[in-house]
Amino acid sequence: MQQQGEHYGALHAARCIADHAVGEGILKACVPMRPVYHHMGAVLADSVLQAGLNYSTIVRPRVQAIIEVFPHATTLDALTKIIEAQGSSRFLQWQHEEKVSRFDELLRFLVNTRIKDTTDLCEALLDNAFRSDLREIKGIGPKTVDYMACLVGVDCIAVDRHIRGFAELAGVTDDGYDYLRDVFNFAADLLSISRRQFDASIWHYQASKNARQMMLDFDCDTSFAN
Repeated sequence: MQQQGEHYGALHAARCIADHAVGEGILKACVPMRPVYHHMGAVLADSVLQAGLNYSTIVRPRVQAIIEVFPHATTLDALTKIIEAQGSSRFLQWQHEEKVSRFDELLRFLVNTRIKDTTDLCEALLDNAFRSDLREIKGIGPKTVDYMACLVGVDCIAVDRHIRGFAELAGVTDDGYDYLRDVFNFAADLLSISRRQFDASIWHYQASKNARQMMLDFDCDTSFAN
């Protein structure tokens, strides 16, 4: 009975999210979705670099450079040979040891699980046991797993600060990762749009909202200073 109650609670929260999205008009805007890559180097680099970094100015340029400089790194075998020859830091254009080490661990894990390309990875990410094993890598949490799944075409939502902020605005107080992911997945289903599209719409709405707030704060600070 408790599980059934939790299910109904998630559906109620999903309706609140869906209603808030409609009320704010976020579904009317045509926004680009997170890209689907058929390039293992791009997927792993994007997945490892994205946490805690500005996507537009830091992550995206590096991922695009990887695709342009290493167009053949579409398979795990090709990517492994590049890393052996040039090193992960040069490949990622990133020196901080934490993310470089995480990239190496992720690459090693996928090699050991016999993943060959993004098609294999997409299928593997539909398996809960694979996802659980993936999260054993230090620094790979549920958000990174869902984010990676989105990059290879799985229709899901990665719960980030924008999703959490939108949930709060809609009056949803439970901030558990799995709960929010289920709620937003249900909300997308209620709205009859893809989960990836819903994710993108919320991301752009929240990012624009935050940017406007920062400009207002800056204007206020400037006016007081003057």
